[in-house]
Amino acid sequence: QAQLVESGGGLVQTGGSLTLSCAASGLTFDRYSVGWFRQAPGKGREFVASISYSDSSTMYADSVKGRFIVYRDHTIGTAYLQMNDLKLEDTGVYYCAGAYLISTWLDDSDRYYYWGQGTQVTISP
Repeated sequence: QAQLVESGGGLVQTGGSLTLSCAASGLTFDRYSVGWFRQAPGKGREFVASISYSDSSTMYADSVKGRFIVYRDHTIGTAYLQMNDLKLEDTGVYYCAGAYLISTWLDDSDRYYYWGQGTQVTISP
């Protein structure tokens, strides 16, 4: 059964760093673009970053540009979201998602078929 599993969330102070992992199983990882989304309390799910399956090109939401880095390791079927200089507004549940053979409009959650269960990231003052 195909699945994505996030890990690495936790509690960190403002200005700190965290790296989230998204481990894929049961699917051909190098055929999937990976997106990261987050949902803050009382808000809708929003796009954070993505990395294409085809050329590993990346895209970021304006709110995280220059602070977050998305990358992937095909050899172990895992994608990562390195988060630096964390801010209070980065608090939320972070989800990774997989889009099969899709490399455009990766900021659109409808492009994704598989979703992880989410991992909580909490930023404290």
